[in-house]
Amino acid sequence: MKSPVVKRSIVIAGHKTSVSLEDAFWAALKDIATARELTLSDLVALIDTDRKHGNLSSAIRIFVLDHFRAQSNVQRNQRDDKREGLTRRLSPSVLGAD
Repeated sequence: MKSPVVKRSIVIAGHKTSVSLEDAFWAALKDIATARELTLSDLVALIDTDRKHGNLSSAIRIFVLDHFRAQSNVQRNQRDDKREGLTRRLSPSVLGAD
């Protein structure tokens, strides 16, 4: 059985290193780099610089997870704001039913 984790080589800060990541994390990392208008190597270098502990592969997984958690929170807040605005517009005091 083939392992879902694939070892990939990347050059960061002028040196070649490898990371072992699942395809889904690799694809998400590339999408994030594109959205931020960074090269994949530059994004991985930033992650490498900011990591507090653990290996680079783990730091990348945590970065991707944090990215999508933050994105989900923004979307949830936007939905809540829309609901709150609708509730305010439909409240009895706004409709003159005091």
